[in-house]
Amino acid sequence: EPERRDSAAAVAVATLHAARRDPESVVLIMAADHVIGDTPAFVAAAKAAAAGARAGAIMTLGITPTSPATGYGYIRVGAALSGGAGNHAVERFVEKPDHDGALRLIDEGALWNSGYFLFRADVMLAELEAHAPEILAATRAALDAAVTDLDFVRLDADAFGRAPKTSIDYAVMERTRHAGVRPVSFAWSDVGTWDAVWDVLAHDADGNAVRGRVETIDTHGSLIHSEGEHLTTVVGLDDVVVVTTPDAVLVTSKARSGQVKDLVTRLREKAHPEADAHRRMYRPWGWYQRIDIGERFQVKRIMVTPGGRLSLQKHFHRAEHWVVVKGTAEVTLNESVVLVHENEAIYLPIGSMHRLTNPGKIPLELIEVQVGSYTGEDDIIRV
Repeated sequence: EPERRDSAAAVAVATLHAARRDPESVVLIMAADHVIGDTPAFVAAAKAAAAGARAGAIMTLGITPTSPATGYGYIRVGAALSGGAGNHAVERFVEKPDHDGALRLIDEGALWNSGYFLFRADVMLAELEAHAPEILAATRAALDAAVTDLDFVRLDADAFGRAPKTSIDYAVMERTRHAGVRPVSFAWSDVGTWDAVWDVLAHDADGNAVRGRVETIDTHGSLIHSEGEHLTTVVGLDDVVVVTTPDAVLVTSKARSGQVKDLVTRLREKAHPEADAHRRMYRPWGWYQRIDIGERFQVKRIMVTPGGRLSLQKHFHRAEHWVVVKGTAEVTLNESVVLVHENEAIYLPIGSMHRLTNPGKIPLELIEVQVGSYTGEDDIIRV
């Protein structure tokens, strides 16, 4: 996605992509940050729900509640569907209730809305056409004008940006007459906050969930996560979250860990790059990691997997110097192709067309020094 447009646009473009391969293909939409305790049970439930999807329903998985949670939407279960035993129609979707409302819904047999969906591509496209035509038109235009870049299909940014920003729940699921639900009872968490992360991890004798190089004294019920070589120490705190990464440190109470979203919004408003980019960014060809950045320069460490190749590109505002640390680099520079070996370097002037390839059988590692008036990632013109 060129930008965030919420789940409706993402589902629409994925469905269009699937439909071009097979209009009746069954599409499974899943959240990226959920934890499911019983993988075989999930697979069995998805296969059973797919029977309802093939029969024309837009299926979701409804989780049997284990508590009167107020952070989830609920589903009232309707009559049985003809497509697949155990599948039901959705009587109604219910927004996140208060505590008393959640208790009533559970007493009535309502389910948690997992946010997982299964449907035939042609069925979802018809519902998008009926209920969210602007989203469908924008995403279709974005896919029509997309460019294939290695393993990525890069959507047209202008077209995709015209898609109204809304969820698939509001755009389609709450309006369609074809909504179905598969009740399931496996352990599930949407891991929406650091508090939820603590809940699904193993705890030590003090109730702490600890990862990495961590030492604590008189600390209880806390999540302490320390990445890389960092040593994180906590003394005399209870029910806190401490997360140390190479480029940022988060300290919050578990009870208020949901406000991290507000914190990220503030970081973006103040143009902190950490809000949207990690130090190490993974790509189909390998990864790069920022070492240092300052006025008119940036230094990166780059690793290219054997056979990996970056796109042919140029920059308008910076020159680059590549120093090979390990392996052999095949460098395309304008009309020439040269091999650069360990302890050798090559200079890429501003505006030059260049590409990096690893022709060897071991990972290629190099140091990149960027120098110029602007070193942002959006100063990349791919050809």
